[in-house]
Amino acid sequence: MELLSNLALGAQVAFQADALLFCFIGVTLGTLIGALPGIGPLAAISVCLPLTFGMEPTVALIMLAGIFYGAQYGGSIASILLNLPGTPSTAITALDGYPMAQKGRAGLALFINAFASFCGSSISILLLMFFAPFIAAIALKFHSTEYFAIMLLGLVSAATLSGGAPVKSLIMVLFGLLLGVVGLDSNSGTARFTLGFLELSDGLSLIPVAMGLFGVAEVLMKMEAARKSDASPAKVERVRLADLIPERSILRKLVAPILRGASVGAVIGALPGAGPTVASLMAYSFEKQTNKAGDKFGTGEPAGVAAPEAANNAAVQTAFIPTLGLGIPGDVVMAVLLGAMMMHGIVPGPRFIPTEPEVFWGLVISFWLGNVMLLMLTLPMIGVFVRLLSVPASILLPIIVFFICMGSYSVANNPFDIYVTLFFGVLGYFLVKSGFSPAPVLLGFVLGPLVEDNLRRTMTIARGDATVFLDRPIALVLLIMTALVVLLPIGRAVMKMLAERRAGRDGDAGSKSVLMQPVPDSEQ
Repeated sequence: MELLSNLALGAQVAFQADALLFCFIGVTLGTLIGALPGIGPLAAISVCLPLTFGMEPTVALIMLAGIFYGAQYGGSIASILLNLPGTPSTAITALDGYPMAQKGRAGLALFINAFASFCGSSISILLLMFFAPFIAAIALKFHSTEYFAIMLLGLVSAATLSGGAPVKSLIMVLFGLLLGVVGLDSNSGTARFTLGFLELSDGLSLIPVAMGLFGVAEVLMKMEAARKSDASPAKVERVRLADLIPERSILRKLVAPILRGASVGAVIGALPGAGPTVASLMAYSFEKQTNKAGDKFGTGEPAGVAAPEAANNAAVQTAFIPTLGLGIPGDVVMAVLLGAMMMHGIVPGPRFIPTEPEVFWGLVISFWLGNVMLLMLTLPMIGVFVRLLSVPASILLPIIVFFICMGSYSVANNPFDIYVTLFFGVLGYFLVKSGFSPAPVLLGFVLGPLVEDNLRRTMTIARGDATVFLDRPIALVLLIMTALVVLLPIGRAVMKMLAERRAGRDGDAGSKSVLMQPVPDSEQ
């Protein structure tokens, strides 16, 4: 009964005319800005924050939150159609979404994106309603030891993110780790790998690196393909909504990836410092390990789109749990939202839900309404999005480069970030041409600093005693999972080698038995 009364209180707030209006404005802006490569929700929220000073605190928070999770919907549009992630958390969607578009299944990929995003958000909202105190309590139990273990699991799993040799993926992970430690050491203040550039003292920013590796590199690949081919742009047929709905067999296969992705995203999103980017990367890696079609990931597998999309949208919703319940922002965007709440007189923390129930439950109901609005907004526009494929490269590619450079510049209003983007674009181009995937680089870059900081903190607290990982059950379980991720592929390779040798011996024995048979008199 208490839950029903809380939902009724939230409905009274969320269904007000101004709350509905600004919720729609927020999700629309988020979708449009998310679809532009390199802009992202952080820049959008920062620009729109001064516009909320005259609003009611709850309405302002509803609009800013709508921009946040709306950007996750829109960010996948450019990833699927052009292999250009609108936001860093949607970069992993391009691994299977873009091959689907190249195979003429762009409409289906966009439908799966919208459907999985809605399902992931809905599952996460249910968790937010029923288990917010419980999930917040679990998050409180995660100390530096557990954070190191779960980040290490993500790094080891990164070797499975792309097809091809795991050794190449491991090299890319290590390269991402090196990129992550560029800048001043947080403990000693020593400059590391800055190469004399003062602009690198604060390290490399995620958006210029991601836009270069995935955006500019893809533009260079398209320019090379356009130069070698004189073919005109593909003629895109009119897309009907009825043609986009997957067959029942495909829908049944998507249920498990969506549930697994939403589960991973909900847990990762509730951990302070993780965020939707880490959630989507780890969900994709986990899905590739568990899905029967995991060996087809990277070639246009629908599950490779559904799992990370369900994860990043689920993570966006549960990211409000540590922010609202603990006063600890989950990522940079949540830090901006935390500052916005404080500007409006809202103080997040353990006492937030009991003292501000109308704000919390009004926000929860607005999540439902906003995701329904997004579903109604994106599905009718899928045909328009697909028609982007018919735009000539001579028109589309310069526009893309412009938005990429503008997005990189908007991070810190620093022209140096544009040069960083172009550098990593050229580097990403040569990596792809050499058979290396840039996806593990991104995961190593994101998780590298977190792994280093939490390992240092753990060793400092334990005074250098590494057995501290064995004394904490959660960390021990995560380390065992990491060992399994390493050992299982090795075990499969050994079993395959033994089977091939056994088959070879059987074949040799069979040929010998044939040779040893007596020759019939008729053939002598």
